[in-house]
Amino acid sequence: MIAFALVAAVTAATTGALTFREARTGVLQQSQDTVIKLLRTHVDRLAPDLAFPPREPGLRQLATDVAAAEPAGTWRVLVVYGGLRATSDPDDPFEEVTPALRRAVDSSRATVFQRVSTGEHTSLVVGMSVTFAATGTGFAAASGIQVFLSVPQRTEAAYVDELVTAVERATVPALGLAVLLALLAARGVLRPVRALRRATRSIAEGRLDTRLAVDGSDELADLSHTFNETAAALEESVAELRGMEARARRFAADVSHELRTPLAAMSAVTDVLDEDADRLDPDTATAVRLISEETVKLARLVDDLMEISRFDAGAAVLHLDEIDLAESLRSTLAARAWTDRVDTDLPPPDTVRGRVDPRRLDVVVANLVGNALRHGARPVLLRLYGDGTQDRAVIEVLDSGPGIPADVLPHVFERFYKSDAARTRTEGSGLGLAITAENVRMHGGTVRAADRPEGGAVFTVELPLRRDESDPESVR
Repeated sequence: MIAFALVAAVTAATTGALTFREARTGVLQQSQDTVIKLLRTHVDRLAPDLAFPPREPGLRQLATDVAAAEPAGTWRVLVVYGGLRATSDPDDPFEEVTPALRRAVDSSRATVFQRVSTGEHTSLVVGMSVTFAATGTGFAAASGIQVFLSVPQRTEAAYVDELVTAVERATVPALGLAVLLALLAARGVLRPVRALRRATRSIAEGRLDTRLAVDGSDELADLSHTFNETAAALEESVAELRGMEARARRFAADVSHELRTPLAAMSAVTDVLDEDADRLDPDTATAVRLISEETVKLARLVDDLMEISRFDAGAAVLHLDEIDLAESLRSTLAARAWTDRVDTDLPPPDTVRGRVDPRRLDVVVANLVGNALRHGARPVLLRLYGDGTQDRAVIEVLDSGPGIPADVLPHVFERFYKSDAARTRTEGSGLGLAITAENVRMHGGTVRAADRPEGGAVFTVELPLRRDESDPESVR
């Protein structure tokens, strides 16, 4: 808007300046033409009476007669011939004639002029050569007599001053009007642009039903119409993608649910076969154990898929209870027979207590420790401590393996992401760390992975210990 106002102001000021310059040039040009024409007429009339070669009295008489020909009596005349000079006013130094003007008159038979300023006054100085009458060849030779005229331009200066006043009086209201119109025009342009900016920001924030009001039929209206069409197409595409995603999630959940019953039956059968495997022939026993292991993996994968489906559907629920976190971590290790395989650095009982979901905390620790045992190397250390403010608990799982490549670190919590190049080939489904991240996020905590400077990887979980007592259970 400021730019519009500046453009209008500059345009109005420029227009006033150009108008003043053209008017001033017109006034001075008209005065100049009139003076030159009169001087030429008087010189042509009086010069033939001058004896040649002229003497000083004759030159003075010519200067006096030319000056007297102007009724207003404002002319001052200088007549020069060789080393003789005479002026219409005795003792007039006639300083207006500059060397440049003298050279111009010497070199040209045309009438020359210039404006000379002395203090606050400006004069028009005109110079011309007196020539002999043209011969039969049409050539008029210079007589050597030069006539100079000085005319004060007081009237023209007065005209110019009045013109300046008039231009100023006209420019000020014109400038104000131009700025006002510019502001109105800027408001008409910027308002749709601002609406478009707000609408674009709204679309970026996920409100895909945002639309613009289309007024008029100009380019801005076309732009608003195009924006609405684009937003509608985007909303339709996003709705379609969300529908496809929901159907895919529902399909995975349905398939997982339907697989649970036959997998339960298969697990029961494989458990029985495992017990009798030692009595079977070696080949049959190997096949039975292989089937049993794969059945267990498949059952674990189905359980993970169903858990992920509950997260996606928003059906995952936190059952909070105030527990001793160190005791919970010891229970997790003991339940999986990891007590002898994992070193611990846990605080004394009841040092770090918090309201968490014990089952989900068990899943978080089990996934991280299991991941360290499978993909890292011993010793594996499980550490728990407070952050110093008793507001958050920090759980760290450290291993001594080769660490995690830098290009893998940003993806370790993604679903089904596996990196077999630098770490031992995984036996998991690729969902364990994703489930861990979801469970931590439900508690309002954070989880991150990094490489240790001394080697190995470290997974760090930060959990808030204090939650709203009026919300014992929260639903994701």
